[in-house]
Amino acid sequence: MAQVTGQRMPLPLPRRWIADLLHAGRRVPTVTVERVVNVAPVALARKLFEHPPSWVLLFTKAYAVVAARRPELRRAYMPFPWPHLFQADESVATMAVEREYAGEPAVFFGSIRHPERQSLRQLMHHLHRWRTHPVEHISSFHRMIRYSRYPLPLRRLAWWYAANVCTRWRMRVFGTFGVSVTAGDGATALNLISPLTTSVNYGLLTPDHSLPVRVHFDHRVMDGAPVARALAELETVMNTSILAELKELAARGGDLTPLSEEEVREAA
Repeated sequence: MAQVTGQRMPLPLPRRWIADLLHAGRRVPTVTVERVVNVAPVALARKLFEHPPSWVLLFTKAYAVVAARRPELRRAYMPFPWPHLFQADESVATMAVEREYAGEPAVFFGSIRHPERQSLRQLMHHLHRWRTHPVEHISSFHRMIRYSRYPLPLRRLAWWYAANVCTRWRMRVFGTFGVSVTAGDGATALNLISPLTTSVNYGLLTPDHSLPVRVHFDHRVMDGAPVARALAELETVMNTSILAELKELAARGGDLTPLSEEEVREAA
């Protein structure tokens, strides 16, 4: 057999931070609960807009509404200095966003504090900014790039400290729940590795406007039944409060253009 030739390549920065993320989440005993959710009313309401809000924003806000009512979704297992739970007073959503960086495809993570309190226009502004602004101008993206330039031992120590010791760092780096979706590309992940207590993704929308929604959760923090009930409540929220906001926007003319920076500061 002929010898296979090739060349060594340095690990690009985007692969470094993904490797660090997976290393931080490798010991989390993750279990997945799935529910097929019918969102036919929301799907019909989205047709009222020329440029409707993305499904990922609708599900992120709906999950945050559920998390505001269910404190177990805002808890994290902290093993040091002794095993205990930390319960955040508010939700912080961390959303995966694909960009190109240094000629490589990269997954960055943007954070939104209390997304359940923000309007769909505000949420669209965040997502638009993450997708279009230079990555160096987005603080969480820039921080990820900067930390990934550190030597491996320092990076792993910083990730370990954030995930297991310092709750302030944990909320800043990881948030309280994550959303990572690839359904727009025609496929979906069946499992997610993450240091977060819960991570959410969903599958492809069927002709009858239903889709599977999955919550991947840390079994040390909660059991499957509460997560199953949270998914049932998520379906209700999508078809009530999220639907009502869409209809209200449509009645006002359906203006979903991203907010300006000044408008965002005023709304906050």
